[in-house]
Amino acid sequence: MTYHYPSKNNFDLRPCIVVNDKKEDVIVGNSNLAELIKNQIKQGNRIFVYDLYPGVDKESLISLLRGLNHKLLIDTDTCKRSEDELYRMFDQNITDDRVFGYMVSGRLESCFDENKVAQVKSLLEQNKNEVIFIIGVGASLFAKADVHYYFDVTRWEIQLRFRKGSPNWLFNNPDAPVLTKYKIGFFVEWRLADTHKEENFASVDYWVDANISSELKAIDKKSFYAAFEKISKEPFRMEPYFDKSVWGGQWMKNMLGVDGDEENYGWSFDGVPEENCVRFSFGGNTVVFPALNLVKLFPRELLGDKVYNAYGADFPIRFDMLDTFEGGNLSLQVHPTRDYIKNTFGVKNYTQDESYYILDATENSCVYIGLKEGIDKEAMIADLEAANRGEIMFDAEKYVNKIPVKKHDHVLIPAGTVHCSGKDTHVLEISVTPYIFTFKLWDWGKIGLDGLPRPVHINHGKKNIKWERDTNWVLNNLIHQEKVLHKDEHCLIERTGLHEYEMIDTLRYTFDENAEITLNDSVAVINLVEGTEAFIKSVDGSWEPKTMHYCETFVIPAHVKKFIVESPKKETLRVIVATIR
Repeated sequence: MTYHYPSKNNFDLRPCIVVNDKKEDVIVGNSNLAELIKNQIKQGNRIFVYDLYPGVDKESLISLLRGLNHKLLIDTDTCKRSEDELYRMFDQNITDDRVFGYMVSGRLESCFDENKVAQVKSLLEQNKNEVIFIIGVGASLFAKADVHYYFDVTRWEIQLRFRKGSPNWLFNNPDAPVLTKYKIGFFVEWRLADTHKEENFASVDYWVDANISSELKAIDKKSFYAAFEKISKEPFRMEPYFDKSVWGGQWMKNMLGVDGDEENYGWSFDGVPEENCVRFSFGGNTVVFPALNLVKLFPRELLGDKVYNAYGADFPIRFDMLDTFEGGNLSLQVHPTRDYIKNTFGVKNYTQDESYYILDATENSCVYIGLKEGIDKEAMIADLEAANRGEIMFDAEKYVNKIPVKKHDHVLIPAGTVHCSGKDTHVLEISVTPYIFTFKLWDWGKIGLDGLPRPVHINHGKKNIKWERDTNWVLNNLIHQEKVLHKDEHCLIERTGLHEYEMIDTLRYTFDENAEITLNDSVAVINLVEGTEAFIKSVDGSWEPKTMHYCETFVIPAHVKKFIVESPKKETLRVIVATIR
């Protein structure tokens, strides 16, 4: 069927947070950055530390620095352990699985050879009165800086560079599969680098947006802290990104105005600090930094004491969109139980509980969820294994419930529940953060974008399936669980989920004037699921109103405590608000 897409594309693809009107707070461009360093040398500074996040274009930076007056330039990569040593060190973390590894628990300094580091430190001591540049991942481990720079880059930019052939930091592997590079980054490099960065927040003098190597942008410590402190105390949006998929659809291209260069878009990440970035404006000059910096810098203000004390400095809520309009079914899948994810992958505190909020649907839209009554589980696993050997096509509807869904349904999916979204469905996925732990059981015979069969994980999956979640249990626990909490002439408040097994709670507000929302010492994530535009307002005027468009996701820090969502056009609006119980 042909779907008529109504025009809704007031969606802001590049939201920007105004910090102040001082454009001079941003040093824009490589030549201006070089001038800044020259002046710092003239002022008598001698030890310059250029700390890099893994994935930053080091060679471009070295080219810039070579033109400056210095005695020594030390590349920290020359002190790394050999690749053989590093592979042995991290073998248990990297594993031989195509997708999954084990979370590293070590420190960045373990990646360097102690003898080589000692030699460098001796060389530094011998030349302590000279101008010395130390550049690379972990540069601050080698010397105390007179001037300390940190070059940062977003996770999404790193992934794009992987796809273009960039290697991991630890290994010279430009030709490795992208999945391998991502796995090494996710389980090892980013964890080590995040810990190192967190330990250096206080010592860094200048933060550099290194997402565009040919146009570096720097701000000083004061501006960096001011930007992140601002969004720790008021609602904000992260910059979304979109990615294609083998099952991807056309809804986001048509409804949100996403660049149409790709044949489809299956994914949108609009509320994931681990992946997304924030764009700050200083008098019109913009810088982009990972949103994860906020989580580490101001965890209590952002998360609230209750959430921080329970889960630490991790952002526990994820909002993303899954688009299968004119596409195909997602993979049939299951997520790990809490014990399994902790013991098998080293993830503490939580697992990937989730839900599907149906943003849009056709008369054919559906979800596959839970198991049919009285199935033979051994037969189901045998059929899955045979299907993935290419011997048969797995008959999903023989074993799994296929349930029709309509717009604004909220399907609850606690870990251990077999599920997937069907074709011609646009989903706002509301879930807990560790988002890569999906055990695919059946992929409908699809080939991945890399031309290889998509990885499936039946051995993991069968150990996590909750077989008792059959048709009756699903209908009684996961489908149409809305409960009215309040209703008057202008406002309806409903609890829509999640299941009691899950740590996230969601409320839906339907109103035509305004709704006042109180937070219970928890960060909140909110999305406008119906209507063209809403204003998010402070109850005490402590921050400027924010404009939220259809489908946009905002983070509401726990520090806010209470806020108002207003319908400026007096149209009926619906927002979904997720918090931690």
